[in-house]
Amino acid sequence: MGGEATGVQPPPAEQTRVFDLPEACVAHVLALTSPRDACRAAAVSPCFRDAAGSDTVWSRFLPPDYPAILQLHQAPAKRLLLSRNGTKASSVPVASSSPPATKKEAYLGLTDVAVLVDDGGMAVWLARGSGAKCVALSARRLSLPWEDGEFSWRWMPHHLSRFADVVQLVSCTCLDIYGRLPTAALTPATAYAAYLVFDTADGYRGLSFPDQETTVSVGGRAASRHAVCLRPDDDEARKFIGADCANNVGVRRPTLRHDGWWEVEMGQLRTGDEAVDGEEVAVSFEVLGWHPKRGLVVEGVEFRPL
Repeated sequence: MGGEATGVQPPPAEQTRVFDLPEACVAHVLALTSPRDACRAAAVSPCFRDAAGSDTVWSRFLPPDYPAILQLHQAPAKRLLLSRNGTKASSVPVASSSPPATKKEAYLGLTDVAVLVDDGGMAVWLARGSGAKCVALSARRLSLPWEDGEFSWRWMPHHLSRFADVVQLVSCTCLDIYGRLPTAALTPATAYAAYLVFDTADGYRGLSFPDQETTVSVGGRAASRHAVCLRPDDDEARKFIGADCANNVGVRRPTLRHDGWWEVEMGQLRTGDEAVDGEEVAVSFEVLGWHPKRGLVVEGVEFRPL
């Protein structure tokens, strides 16, 4: 009543702006987002910039086993430069570097460089935008038909490969390639795609027909199955097997990568919320026809987050 009679208004309630929040509070919120969002938030204000670069935020984005990966990260013979889209840009080892001073430096180092593990049989790096682990299995870690005979496969170094050697198909009629990876090697609760990374030698044969199939399964459960063709050639298909090329709708075709290799998506999967002991991801590539085949060069299989 007295306030109304005199016309005096009560003072407005004091409001807290987002810029007034303590840095630790902002850092806690940013740690619940993604690396990409944290980098964007750094442009909001000085407070956000400091919080977005803190170890509190970037330790959340690093995988639990990152200390072990960082130990290998210091070995120049086991580090290979990556391009921004997550594929290898150079097979030349990167010079050794000092240990990262911050968790953000550690994160960025693992997105720029692939680390060779498992005695050089696998390469591991982080997807820059999400922090999810990427894994490449070398051809040495795949199961090949008649791989113990030099008349079927030939092992050799390749100047574009991140691994010590790749394998080239000399000649065979039955072609099926299998690979396995523990799901614990991937990031939990993440959607992935598997890719066959390959090339072909001059005079290749038997890879142009739409009678090729890939599968991806998790824990023995079929996750996806797809028709693919590594070197699509409708004329070649008609010549050798009389294929009706009009029925090839939906057949997956390869794409050329920035590092000079070709890749074809084998299928997709999603990891569980928690790693299951002994659970594996199994992938396969198979040519169903028994016609002669030669000239396929396999570098490996990659698992990358979607």
